[in-house]
Amino acid sequence: MPSSTIAVLAIFLGFALLELFSTKLFAKNEQTRDDGIVEGVSMTMLLAVTQPGIVFLSAAIMGAIAPGLEGALAGINIFFAIALFLVLEDMTQYWWHRASHTFPWLYNLHRAHHNAKYMSVRLVYRNNILYYMMMPGLWTAGALLYLGLGWVYAGYLVVKMAVIIGAHSDVAWDKPLYQIKWLSPVMWLVERTISTPATHHAHHGRHADDPAVNYKGNYGNLLFFWDVLFGTAKITRTYPESYGVENLAPATLGQQLLWPIFPENKETDPEVGEQVAAKAT
Repeated sequence: MPSSTIAVLAIFLGFALLELFSTKLFAKNEQTRDDGIVEGVSMTMLLAVTQPGIVFLSAAIMGAIAPGLEGALAGINIFFAIALFLVLEDMTQYWWHRASHTFPWLYNLHRAHHNAKYMSVRLVYRNNILYYMMMPGLWTAGALLYLGLGWVYAGYLVVKMAVIIGAHSDVAWDKPLYQIKWLSPVMWLVERTISTPATHHAHHGRHADDPAVNYKGNYGNLLFFWDVLFGTAKITRTYPESYGVENLAPATLGQQLLWPIFPENKETDPEVGEQVAAKAT
């Protein structure tokens, strides 16, 4: 097992243990039986099938269209290599995420991530299976690996996943730091650079009239800077009162994992399509 994978697993398990002993990892408020199934299936599919499959397919496609470029960037400056990942992988994920809250059909692919009425490391890999298969950032990352940047990707992925895992956990690492007065200038910079629990929890908040909620913004994954740059940032240093989706009929297990193969449950609410549109646009 690669050392980067071990590092990501250790970070995930570290936050999971914190939740286990402080915020009931397996007994979150308002959780349902379907929540655990969605999280288990989507996480397994992404890590065991989708992500390695896309890396393999990306290499095959690049090999077919540009066979002479394999390993072409292996010797470039490390800072330039990191910049390539930040722009071609992380920024494209920002726009993909933003599009998922702009177009109703795409929101249906992303809704499973927001359907949980709690925050937790359990949500990190929670999404419709097809959502990840279509995510541009996974394909561009695969192309960069083909070009010889695997040595950079290993470290980049550890840093990115540490930020994302910490931002989803309900053990908010940033909360006590806001109380330390001399750290205020540092935290001002941190919260405008990377995703923190406060800024990302805002994106998962349930009610639009909650001052701490910004589910039509705060889309950044590793870099919150993209939200600052593109005008979708909201920084409050507070946390939503509740989490989930507002004014939507319940989503079935099949809908969360494999919409549109399993469409909306029409019996729950005849206006569900309009509600999805209102949430997404």
